[in-house]
Amino acid sequence: MTASAGARGTVLIFWDYDTQWGADRSRSAGGPKQWGMAEFEHTERLLELHAQYRVPACFAVVGAAALPGARPYHDPAQVRRIAAGGHEVASHAHRHEWLPGLGRAALVDTLRQSREALEDCIGAPVVSFVPPYNQPFDHLGGGAVSWSERRTAGPDRTDLRRLCEALTETGYRTCRVAYRSLALQAVERLVGRRLDAPRRIERLAGIICLRLNTAGGFGPDAHRVLERAAHSGGTVVVYGHPHSLGSEGSQHERLLVPFLRRVRAFADAGRIAVSCPRDLAPVA
Repeated sequence: MTASAGARGTVLIFWDYDTQWGADRSRSAGGPKQWGMAEFEHTERLLELHAQYRVPACFAVVGAAALPGARPYHDPAQVRRIAAGGHEVASHAHRHEWLPGLGRAALVDTLRQSREALEDCIGAPVVSFVPPYNQPFDHLGGGAVSWSERRTAGPDRTDLRRLCEALTETGYRTCRVAYRSLALQAVERLVGRRLDAPRRIERLAGIICLRLNTAGGFGPDAHRVLERAAHSGGTVVVYGHPHSLGSEGSQHERLLVPFLRRVRAFADAGRIAVSCPRDLAPVA
């Protein structure tokens, strides 16, 4: 399902499959939300669209959703349908925990529980991880400091290096990351807009790090970064949430469809390779 090896750039599409576990732990205004049921309906639509345009994706699944039980928290059958559709199933922690606030033992525990639940469900290795809320942002090695994480989580917080070390220990190989350096943030404030661009793949503590270079969703900014990768190379990482497919905003289906159509056209022309994280770190 990928484009030719001679493609200039690479695109990876992620869907963060939170279910009600994520809705219950919403950190946005108003506290817990009630959109858990929408995750399942819209995931079925996503499977149709990705099959139509022959574009594989990585679904980052909360591990507990793959355990036996009922919606809106569980649907192991749907998780298996995702895998059967040729998509990658990655871990999104076990119950959508806020990782910066976890000590090392609790971090390792959620990583192991999630991976085991997902592998038992789909019968295949799970090698990729997507942190809930895209955090930790704190990464001194990349010039990024998250004062809010340091203030809220305290001295035993999980920063990006600690996360990657724990991922290596628990058998993962890739991770989507979202840190932004203080220098970049300062320039963006000066010019009044995000300075997104295709990036090269990074490695940290043995983990392949796929750094977000879009704001989320499939609007004009995502198209611009995709166009640059098709012409000049580099990796494009985009993401959305299934439950947002019918909501107003950049993750709506009316924006997703043109994006998938453009990805398919670039792939057919040999200018973009469509990949999943596991393609970059195959299991031996």
